[in-house]
Amino acid sequence: MQLNQLDWFVFAAYGVIALATGLYFARRAGAGMQEFFLSGRKLPWWLLGTSMVATTFSTDTPNLVTNIVRSDGVSGNWIWWAYLITGMCTVFFYAKLWRRSGVLTDMGFYELRYSGRPAAFLRGFRALYLGVFFNVMIMATVTLAAIKISGVLLGIDKYTTVMVAATITAAYSASSGLWGVVVTDLLLFTISMVGSLSAAYFALQRPEVGGLSGLVNNPDLQGKLSMLPDFSDWTAVTSVLIVPLAVQWWSTWYPGAEPGGGGYIAQRMLAARNEKESVYSTLWFNVAHYALRPWPWILVALSSLLVYPTLESIQQRFPDLDPTIVGHDLAYPAMLVFLPSGLLGLVVASLAAAYMSTISTHLNWGAAYIVDDCYKRFWAPYRSEAHYILVARLSTVILVILASVVALWLDTARQAFQILLQIGAGTGLIFLLRWYWWRINAWGEVAAMIISFLVAVYFEFIHFRTGLVALGTEAQLVAGVVITTVGWMAVTFLTPKTDAETLGSFYRKIYPIGPGWRPVVKKIQLSQISEAGDVSIDNTEASSGQSLTVGFLAWFLGCVTVYAALFGTGYLLYGELVPGVFCLLLFVGSATWLSRILPHLGFAD
Repeated sequence: MQLNQLDWFVFAAYGVIALATGLYFARRAGAGMQEFFLSGRKLPWWLLGTSMVATTFSTDTPNLVTNIVRSDGVSGNWIWWAYLITGMCTVFFYAKLWRRSGVLTDMGFYELRYSGRPAAFLRGFRALYLGVFFNVMIMATVTLAAIKISGVLLGIDKYTTVMVAATITAAYSASSGLWGVVVTDLLLFTISMVGSLSAAYFALQRPEVGGLSGLVNNPDLQGKLSMLPDFSDWTAVTSVLIVPLAVQWWSTWYPGAEPGGGGYIAQRMLAARNEKESVYSTLWFNVAHYALRPWPWILVALSSLLVYPTLESIQQRFPDLDPTIVGHDLAYPAMLVFLPSGLLGLVVASLAAAYMSTISTHLNWGAAYIVDDCYKRFWAPYRSEAHYILVARLSTVILVILASVVALWLDTARQAFQILLQIGAGTGLIFLLRWYWWRINAWGEVAAMIISFLVAVYFEFIHFRTGLVALGTEAQLVAGVVITTVGWMAVTFLTPKTDAETLGSFYRKIYPIGPGWRPVVKKIQLSQISEAGDVSIDNTEASSGQSLTVGFLAWFLGCVTVYAALFGTGYLLYGELVPGVFCLLLFVGSATWLSRILPHLGFAD
């Protein structure tokens, strides 16, 4: 065990504060489903955005980044950096639409947008598919990271870790609802940032590392430092850069980076006070997630290559660890043992905070799907609010038990990451188009979900037994995207259209811009002319107060702003002054331009 009395005191103090916050909001959360799942739609943008950042800063995130850096170098992070494009697209084209929809969960969108039994089936099935299957997989990866961290720092076996962590977090989440989750996330984010910065500072002080200059000048790391792949190796360029930037960001569904928004990101947007705060919250999330947080993790990962150059060196340093959990992702917690007393307790508390933040969000989000989109919608539609809150709390307990069981089966965070990417391959485009093109229907979404899952199962369990040429991860992803996209588009055009009344109702509520709704608008106009002799609805940008041109410009500037900050910080850390200053000037210029565009995005409230 690495912690002493001072560390335990700091760790315990954090635990008391977090639990006290959850209990404080328990009564308010129990007032009804709107309060329990959306905090009454009264949350400000800065609190919502910080909550999103805290949720994505889970215990498995630094472990995953460490795994990537040790295996593929810094440039390997493009596998998730590319999702900034998705995130900024959500900010400027979808955040206000989600808030405008007024649904309780993003699953409620289906019966707002589609019609009949297909819509009802899609809502219920996808709620269970995402709220249970996908949700459990994500929570399992976070719990797996907690197992590895506690094994290194606390000397606790995986079964004890799972039992203690799951019990505390389930009790906290079931009592406080979204109010407690979001408010506590502000504290958790602060502690987590302090912890990651401290871990980076002391990692650089190791004699094997020799400070920041020693790190960047060490010949053993020269193949790992570049933020871009080696362009002389087109295999690496394709897997690290081309596939993520050309295919992955728009085509794959992954929690926290859903094309068009979804899951707990949509939940936060729906909980905002109005459309403007929904947009601002998502913008702050993307800035903090991609520009503010990565470098402390990367510095620790690079340092770990000098301290623990091989997996054998990690196993030798911690001989009592279960060999089944020793992987490159374990190098991050292995670097934390060098922190001084007191600060080690704070860093462990920050990792516990990251765990609680992510798990509590996923439990609340998953329970919302189970209660509102399944139980209330199909089995018990006329029960009291108190009854639904009770079911939500019971669902929370069931979800955390399932996640704990799966966590004991997984080996690495990257393993689950790749599985989920493949399962979601090819579904992203339909999530982008369904808001802006009337022809998308429920059957197309059902087909996308089923086809992508079957393709993932084929590559994971069947392909290698067929005797066909083995495909790499990126080739499997692209193949999955092509097969799934062609499949759902074919099903969409071969199945009935959504009925005109539902399309008209959706349009009047959401007012999506662009040419994709012109046939619906024409029908509405003809109906109004026959009834009243005039036309009171239009699909022009001027009438809606929105502009596709402004939206695309804001999207571009948002991506430039964040990538410039990310690269500028990296170049300055590497001691490369000229490109570092250039990137930071680009950051200032694009951020200033973007700030002037934001008021012109066309908010309805």
